[in-house]
Amino acid sequence: MSGSVRLILSFHNHQPVGNFDGVFEQAYRDAYLPFLDVLQDYPQIRFALHTSGSLLEWLQARRPEYIQRLQTLVAAGQVEIIGGAFYEPILANIPRRDRIAQIQSYSSHLRTLFGQAVRGMWLPERVWEQQFASDIAAAGIQYTIIDDYHFRCAGMPQSELYRHYVTEDEGRTLFVFPDSERLRYLIPFSKPQEVIEYLREAAAQFTNPVLVFGDDGEKFGSWPQTKKHVYEDRWLRDFLDLLLANRDWIHVTTPAEVIDTVPPAGRCYLPDASYREMTEWVLPPETQREFVSLTRQHPDNAEWQKLVRFTRGGYWRNFRTRYSESHEMYARMIGISNRLARLAASEDSDPQRRDLLQAARTHLHRGQCNCSYWHGAFGGLYLPHLRNAVYAELIRADNLLEQFVRGDSAWVDVEVGDLNMDARPEVRLSNQKLSATFAPACGGHMYELDLRTNAVNLLATLNRRPEPYHQRILDYVANAGNVSGEELASISRDVRFRQPDLDRRIQYDHWPRKSFVDHFLRPRLTLPEFRRNEGVIGDFAVGEWEAGVRKGERRILLELERAGQAGGLSGRVRKTVAISADRPSELLVQYELTGFPAGMPLHFAVELNFAAMPGGAADRYFYDDQGTRIGTLDTVQDLQSAERLSLVDEWLGLDVSLESSVKTGFWAYPLETISQSEDGFEAIHQSVCVIPHWEFLMPESGRWVVELRLVPDTAMALARQLAESARRRRDELGTESAVSVSSGFPGRGTS
Repeated sequence: MSGSVRLILSFHNHQPVGNFDGVFEQAYRDAYLPFLDVLQDYPQIRFALHTSGSLLEWLQARRPEYIQRLQTLVAAGQVEIIGGAFYEPILANIPRRDRIAQIQSYSSHLRTLFGQAVRGMWLPERVWEQQFASDIAAAGIQYTIIDDYHFRCAGMPQSELYRHYVTEDEGRTLFVFPDSERLRYLIPFSKPQEVIEYLREAAAQFTNPVLVFGDDGEKFGSWPQTKKHVYEDRWLRDFLDLLLANRDWIHVTTPAEVIDTVPPAGRCYLPDASYREMTEWVLPPETQREFVSLTRQHPDNAEWQKLVRFTRGGYWRNFRTRYSESHEMYARMIGISNRLARLAASEDSDPQRRDLLQAARTHLHRGQCNCSYWHGAFGGLYLPHLRNAVYAELIRADNLLEQFVRGDSAWVDVEVGDLNMDARPEVRLSNQKLSATFAPACGGHMYELDLRTNAVNLLATLNRRPEPYHQRILDYVANAGNVSGEELASISRDVRFRQPDLDRRIQYDHWPRKSFVDHFLRPRLTLPEFRRNEGVIGDFAVGEWEAGVRKGERRILLELERAGQAGGLSGRVRKTVAISADRPSELLVQYELTGFPAGMPLHFAVELNFAAMPGGAADRYFYDDQGTRIGTLDTVQDLQSAERLSLVDEWLGLDVSLESSVKTGFWAYPLETISQSEDGFEAIHQSVCVIPHWEFLMPESGRWVVELRLVPDTAMALARQLAESARRRRDELGTESAVSVSSGFPGRGTS
């Protein structure tokens, strides 16, 4: 053997805040637990392990035996614990103060739990910007692992990526390890011997090389077909056996040991980047197709490959420009972080009040979990339960800040400013029950409606927009009849459909799917036509509105007005939104139409969209103004003349009613996106669209008025919270109290 190699095996286990308990459990059973079962049989194989804080909290609560086993491996020196930002945020997506605070708090938590100093951190989604070096170092971390793609983007040849380096920002230094893309593709998908041969090549070509494998632990059992491959077919054991058989030249080690024994190869500075696929996903659809096509051309042409390595994809932060919904979450999070920082700087020394701020900080940090802020083959932006979870944490943080400032009294307030950082003013109306945010510059829409009692943003919606993979779906269906069965079966392994007819369900939105979106429609327009984006004849839905605020002690009015066109006619629409401290669970919205010719037929509609309440379940349903259930929330409704339509989600404890002062037709239908995941293409319910619409002749007075009353009733959720609090209080009484209470009921045991 002509040389030796140091091999670092590092694994990253993560489940996002808000993921379903069953998903946590499945990943635990299929990946995390069997992985430890195997590795504990190979005590000579040392490895590094990062577990995100959201997953660790679940393990501590639900699977403490796993934590105990891991503690044993750490104490034996087999495992190095890697830290990170507590709730796995993209560092580029949160303020510097929160980066440092999350890293420090997680290091402290891990040190207490495992008794080991935390020296390294996992970089979430390997999104890197050079200023992170000083933040990470300031938080007490010595090293991180970054894709070798980042190093290549800095102009470094592959031959220099077999050692670790030191980088620096503002005088603070940090060690950085190149994470081998080649190893990530080999492990665990190629034969174990192929991994050994790649290590042998490196050992023969370079002096004392260090190779790093750092990737998702879910690849080892949780990804499709990997449980059988990795464990039942013994891939992992065969690989570890080969490492032991070649231990005379393969030295399996840890990052900390390399830092302590091997000097860095030099200093480097890395450009803003993420892993290669992420830099593709962030690009706009057409640009993404062009970029991928360009970089995949001429794979066997060495000169072309030399050129391609100098190409770079997109910048992670542009997920917030590509997806307005990501930016809405980000803007809400930044606003809460800024307010928390201001309040924390106050001189208040009351420990209970300081505890409120600390609890708010924890909820804020949980609301920074990265998965809901981006989309690709992974990422959770398209998953409503993950977006809802982020908003729930942010709303809980906001509630605690309001309690810190206002106590428990009834109140109403208004905030006017550039709340979403678009250089134009927005308006937030708030009281002790609701927080409603409006964008006068964009249709006068309400784009966020927070229900404080059950921490739900009813407008955590998602628009249907083009995605590059939609063309793959369309091409597959178009070509299905033109290929042989064998060829079709081969293609189907790459194009998997979780529901039928997805090609027919691809549709795109022409305006934001928010609430109080105002439309003038073609007379006698039908619901099927509207769903096909036909018949909108006005320019009020996305135009700019004039705005003014009138504030009283108990009630605030937001007045929005716009002159515009409707089918060649000119007129004005004025909508006034009222919120109060005395009726805190309702928004009252008055529409006044003027300026249109008297006697002219008009068809006016107001669109509202409600997220967080999915269809397909018996406890999620519509009921009409007679109190009659008329279908689950995934059904299409076309009511001809009604004064009210209500939506109920019993699981959330939520009843949302929309009432009209003028009898109206109500349209309602579900909106779903077609997206991709590692399991294939799927349709996902995003929101319920509800549209009261009126057809009338413009009165001779030149004025037509309607009032809408939106009432999100969270009484069910409040009752559930009170019952849960009572249960916790009973539990706190202890066993002796439970026995004494039950003894008063003859025949009832205490078990």
